[in-house]
Amino acid sequence: MVPPHKGASVKLDEVRFAYPGGQAMRFDLLVPASEIVALMGPSGSGKSTLLNLIAGFERPGSGEVLIGKADVTRLPPFQRPVSMVFQENNLFSHLTVEQNVGLGRSPSLRLSQADRAAVNEAIVKTGLAGKEKRLPQALSGGERQRVALARVLVRQRPVLLLDEPFASLGPALRDEMLDLVAELHREQAMTILMATHDPHDAERLSNRLVFVENGTIAASGATSEFLAGKGPAAFARYLGERRLSR
Repeated sequence: MVPPHKGASVKLDEVRFAYPGGQAMRFDLLVPASEIVALMGPSGSGKSTLLNLIAGFERPGSGEVLIGKADVTRLPPFQRPVSMVFQENNLFSHLTVEQNVGLGRSPSLRLSQADRAAVNEAIVKTGLAGKEKRLPQALSGGERQRVALARVLVRQRPVLLLDEPFASLGPALRDEMLDLVAELHREQAMTILMATHDPHDAERLSNRLVFVENGTIAASGATSEFLAGKGPAAFARYLGERRLSR
């Protein structure tokens, strides 16, 4: 059964941004609700900046960021209908698994009975049952990322941003985490944008690929076509030895 659309469209309309003394960037992008998009491109090309503009960690010099029909350009991150998972997973070292997940429901950790039930369900779904009272330092890298994903689950936001969250994991564990994200998407149908350098990640999770180069979106299209060599020459040069060798 296909779940109802719970995702929201994401649109960057003539968004311009530059770090002090840095390269001028311009992004025009439309991601339909519930689509999964992989962002690929060289380091420093602007992938993380694009995600940060959507999340609200950076603000454009001009242009608009729209999520659904709402203009969120000037809203702070906590007011945007977005969850984000970083490579560092952003867990609080002094809080348990249960508490770190609970932050997704309440920053003060004042949880209702319904909140606690949602936290417990997310912990079970992400394979962390029995580890509720552990601190992050007692977890493996993969388990810490599971905590971050469980927190995403309880937030139930329509947009999920992934900034190379599995880059430090080995191939088998990485595949396991990508499959978990795919399962979460089947359940919640959120819109997903994932920055990655690994074509295997893009192939396994996304149906559309966006190539970011020199601070702009150079090309986009079906992931399968890009990875079959039908993308632009610049993407083929970037990919080089990254081609699906695993």
